[in-house]
Amino acid sequence: MSVKMREVFFEVFSNLPRAGPGSNESTDRAFNSLKNLPAMPRILDIGCGPGMQTIELAKLSGGQIEALDNHQPFLDQLNLNAKKEGLSDRIKTVNGDMFNLNYTKESFDIIWCEGAIFIIGFEKGLTEWRPLLVNKGYLVLSELSWLKKDAPEELKSFMKAMYAGIESSAPEGIDENIEIANKLGFHVLNSFTIPKKDWWDNFYSPIEAKLPSLKANYRDDPQALQFLASHFEREIEIYRKYSDYYGYVFYVLQKV
Repeated sequence: MSVKMREVFFEVFSNLPRAGPGSNESTDRAFNSLKNLPAMPRILDIGCGPGMQTIELAKLSGGQIEALDNHQPFLDQLNLNAKKEGLSDRIKTVNGDMFNLNYTKESFDIIWCEGAIFIIGFEKGLTEWRPLLVNKGYLVLSELSWLKKDAPEELKSFMKAMYAGIESSAPEGIDENIEIANKLGFHVLNSFTIPKKDWWDNFYSPIEAKLPSLKANYRDDPQALQFLASHFEREIEIYRKYSDYYGYVFYVLQKV
């Protein structure tokens, strides 16, 4: 992605409630699967984005959270919201890289990652992050997963193009991801598909609301207009057509 298109990309994402599908309700459901937590768990939120789930985790857990992302405006937005919620003393933002986590072994009771593990890859993320958890610590993540077999060719082609140049391959099915987790030393406590409204309420609907003004701003820039059409309008169109075939699935894993 060129520097100019990266700027357009983050202009779309600026001041959104979330940087991907999800909701506080789904975060709550995943968190409530965790048992026997310490009174103030140590939590690492990887790829936190603007941090809606980080704020919710702070409220739910009573713990100390390190919220890591490599896009400083997201962290600035999270810092502002944490201050408004009176949670600045329990949320520390870190501008960092999920490929290079500089933490000692067994530093965290919980590692949380909503919608971002695809950047490093499901299997690689589980492998590299597991040592950072205490014994019987939790890794909780949401990952794009196939919900049905035999997806239409249009959808498979879109997914292949969307994942081009990304560390991970195209999505796996739920059973395949559970098998990978078991193989890598995790017990799967829970898995569930987030509801379709989680794609719209805090993500696609706010993006759709922004697109007309963005297209007007870039009306003399064919490259930017094509980028908006291919990366956002097309993605939303595909989800409208094929949302029965894929979705974000929460995996609640415990280190064994």
